[in-house]
Amino acid sequence: MERVVQFTGPRQVEVAEHASTPLPPGHLRVRTRYSGISAGTELTAYRGTNPYLTRTWDAEARIFRDGAAGIEYPVVGWGYSEVGEVTEVAPDVAGTPGTPATGDLVWGIWGHRSEGVVPAEKLNGHTLTAGLDPLSGAFARVGAIAHNAVLAADIHVGEDVAVFGQGVIGLLTTRLAQLNGARVTAVDALDGRLEWAERYGATHTLNARQDDVAEQIREATDGLGADVAIEISGVYPALHEALKSVTVGGRVVASGFYQGDGTGLRLGDEFHHNRVQLVCSQIGGVPQQLTGRWTVDRLQQTFLRLVAEGSIDVQSLVSHVVPVADAAQAYEVLDERPQDALQMVLEF
Repeated sequence: MERVVQFTGPRQVEVAEHASTPLPPGHLRVRTRYSGISAGTELTAYRGTNPYLTRTWDAEARIFRDGAAGIEYPVVGWGYSEVGEVTEVAPDVAGTPGTPATGDLVWGIWGHRSEGVVPAEKLNGHTLTAGLDPLSGAFARVGAIAHNAVLAADIHVGEDVAVFGQGVIGLLTTRLAQLNGARVTAVDALDGRLEWAERYGATHTLNARQDDVAEQIREATDGLGADVAIEISGVYPALHEALKSVTVGGRVVASGFYQGDGTGLRLGDEFHHNRVQLVCSQIGGVPQQLTGRWTVDRLQQTFLRLVAEGSIDVQSLVSHVVPVADAAQAYEVLDERPQDALQMVLEF
């Protein structure tokens, strides 16, 4: 039997048991050790705000269509940050170049479940680097999201960059922007997260509830504004403040997963008058101008290499390692008391 975390309705979580399935050709079976919870995308399904719950994504037309839900409760096995041990390899792929072997620790995406049955090609090159703590593998995807946003920002050495939102992905974005040569101003509504931002390379920090963020960013840049802002929180007023904070012709990278109507976003204000570039960064692909050199898998591989080299610390971001039986409490904390947690990891 395998254990699977599922949402049976808004803010309703249970751990169900399902019979293990036979291993099909071309696949690996992986016994999960850790699975990181996304405090952004996953909470949209947990809360019931995810657009797939009310509309259908037309992959060919690339638009959402009204009339039917793309997913329905129970939402089973949500999750995209897993680490585990290979326990079985289909005979037709055993020993082929790049395919992990039985006993290897691998990272990838198979959801919050005690075992994953994963196509072998999805795990090619995903064997965890020797000496790297298994928990680090749970950061491959979130690290790639942060890295993708920084690539979309097209940062140059010495530029001023504001990063809005200092949860796990925001903190990683702050660190990567700093590694890329930026002077970073970190913005968040929680003082505890701003303290973390300083450790991750932020030169300045601003509290979104207490400070006049755009005004102070302009004061710190001789009245010009930031060259680039990266909005990672998925909150519309933060996106508006990011647009307000950049210089004429500046760039704003929207990397959050925004829900519902854009209350608090006024595109007739600074966005219009300062001719701001608004760019979307989403982990389904890399910036168009980089598609010849970068892929999503390269983002993940590069991020884990930076972790292995000591350039990025992810271990300290793990605030909770929670037995999978207590998954409901983990989501409750992330939903209701975000100040009490950073990276929440389920242990199987």
